[in-house]
Amino acid sequence: MPQAPTPQIHHVTHPLVQHKLTLMRDKNASSTTFRTLLGELAMLMAYEITRDMPMQAVEIDTPLETMQSLMIDGKKLVFASILRAGNGMLDGLLRVVPNARVGHVGLYRDPTTLEAVEYYFKMPTDMDSRDVIAVDPMLATGHSAVAAIDKLKSLKPRSIKFLCLLAAPVGIATLHAAHPDVPIYTAAIDRGLNEHGYILPGLGDAGDRIFGTK
Repeated sequence: MPQAPTPQIHHVTHPLVQHKLTLMRDKNASSTTFRTLLGELAMLMAYEITRDMPMQAVEIDTPLETMQSLMIDGKKLVFASILRAGNGMLDGLLRVVPNARVGHVGLYRDPTTLEAVEYYFKMPTDMDSRDVIAVDPMLATGHSAVAAIDKLKSLKPRSIKFLCLLAAPVGIATLHAAHPDVPIYTAAIDRGLNEHGYILPGLGDAGDRIFGTK
């Protein structure tokens, strides 16, 4: 009997990433500190998730001669922010790929069922020629990620990846079961979830900590 494919997990263990994540987990970190660290972490992780981006040779003039040199087409990349916490990662990502397009997926988690409910969806045009990176700091139950990727796949992009800071094993399993072709990039795989669906040990509610809400 053939074995089911294993999840495509890319665990980013670079020391700078882990150091900044530890600072973010500290409950005493202010919203300003938390936002700054999140932007820096997103920028560092952008280097990993864009490692295999397609490139093309272009002709340029150096101060000494004409040459062929490699460039990426950032306009073909879309960062799809899963609202609202995903927006906290956009600045860092756009520092690395400033020409990327940005889309938004509005989802909230029903407090009773923990299922994702959609309220907004806006993406660039010509998605069939674009590569998408779906962005959300937390992969907890996995329901929001699955719902977002369901919508993104309806636009038939060239590829989809999922980027988060923290993932719980159940969230990885849920996302992989629904979308086994979507690689997951994360800075940490935490122990599990509490009864409210929050990651343990985690870092709390990312959206609240980014925006200073309760």
